[in-house]
Amino acid sequence: MTVLHQLIYFYILVLIVAALFSWVPISNPSGGLATTRRVLATLTEPVLRPIRAMLPRPRMGVVTIDFSVLIAIVLLELINSFIH
Repeated sequence: MTVLHQLIYFYILVLIVAALFSWVPISNPSGGLATTRRVLATLTEPVLRPIRAMLPRPRMGVVTIDFSVLIAIVLLELINSFIH
């Protein structure tokens, strides 16, 4: 496995962790959890922002669903399979 494949898989893991952390409420904005979320957002937003700009966000009642992480993972997996 090449370094590029490992980096892609690591970034997919970062995307998944960032998505999971987005569900956790933050009570202390200067605490460790908030800092972790800011670091994860800094790492993932450059990839997710353009995807969010292109995709509509479907609504389910009062909640909107963000599929950008799923789309990013699928695209990264496709890129990974093409460079293999």
